[in-house]
Amino acid sequence: MVDVAGRVAVVTGGRRGLGAALVDELLARGARKVYATGRTAFADARREVVTAELEVRSAESIAALAARAADAELVFNNAGVLRPAALLTGDIDSATETFDVNVFGPLRVARAFAPILAGHGGGALINMHSVLSWLAGSGAYGASKAAAWSVTNSLRLELAAQHTQVVGVHAGFIDTDMVAAIRRPKATPAAIAARIIDGLESGATEVLADEVTHTVKAALSGPVEHLTFSAAG
Repeated sequence: MVDVAGRVAVVTGGRRGLGAALVDELLARGARKVYATGRTAFADARREVVTAELEVRSAESIAALAARAADAELVFNNAGVLRPAALLTGDIDSATETFDVNVFGPLRVARAFAPILAGHGGGALINMHSVLSWLAGSGAYGASKAAAWSVTNSLRLELAAQHTQVVGVHAGFIDTDMVAAIRRPKATPAAIAARIIDGLESGATEVLADEVTHTVKAALSGPVEHLTFSAAG
């Protein structure tokens, strides 16, 4: 269980969408400082926010962030890409990049920040997954999020000895630019960010951030052929 008040946090992909909402929610709950990253430079006028460029595919970029954010106590792995091309017919380079960003990116961040979190008593690592982690039909994106879910579950075991709370977050569609073209009901970034922080502060290891995610998680014990997704609804 980790209280946000007075803490220093890192939010990857913190420039917009859910990442920006997480920055807002952390500050609203009393975070002392938040490092917010983007793939390109950006500005934030709030004195508690430190902006930084980050490319999660680059170990060097992540190492530079870790050196700068050596006071971090909470790390939110939020940066990701959505490219749901078919596995058989989609561009293989795009699929490779999807896995590099969505799976190996958070792992690189976790490896870089684990010693820093240990030095501050353990802290917390929060990884963003998706309801599509459990549903077939979204190509490389869903496959990458399924892999990321597995990575998070194993990291939870590996980081237990240093008392780091590892939280996996699953959510359906959030009203951000990433899914603007998908015609489905969407939660607001602010609502999802609040539920994530609620889970963190309550000591949760997994946050199911909306009703559709609860429904799909409950269906995992049923026939696998029922676990499918169609963007058309």
